[in-house]
Amino acid sequence: MTAALEPGPREPLPSVVNVANLVYALHSFAIVVALAGSTTIVFSFLGSLPSIAAVVLNYVKRGDARGTWAESHYRWQIRTFWYTLLWVCIAGVLFATLVGIIIAVPLFAAITLWVVYRIAKGWMRLRDRREMYV
Repeated sequence: MTAALEPGPREPLPSVVNVANLVYALHSFAIVVALAGSTTIVFSFLGSLPSIAAVVLNYVKRGDARGTWAESHYRWQIRTFWYTLLWVCIAGVLFATLVGIIIAVPLFAAITLWVVYRIAKGWMRLRDRREMYV
């Protein structure tokens, strides 16, 4: 008797993948705007209209991705936004103290690199039609 193979995640509709691409593009646009302007990348990522629109779009459309490999990208994008906000708040509190500035500045730099990594890594795996890490 052979064991039944469990099916993997089903294939998403093209619109689900298009929305995930749009969200990565909006976050990338926010990063580019920060590089071209006077704001920092993490504050542009969190506070810019493209990134806020991206996270709202994630929440509105993530039900369409449920049960597909693209669902992990929606989760990845949402977590990237909220964990960035959490770490920026922590760094902001540290920055408000004289002693904490020494920790906050490198923390802001690390958050920036982490955001760029998450967007780049996620977008590349989406392009290859691969799930994100859980």
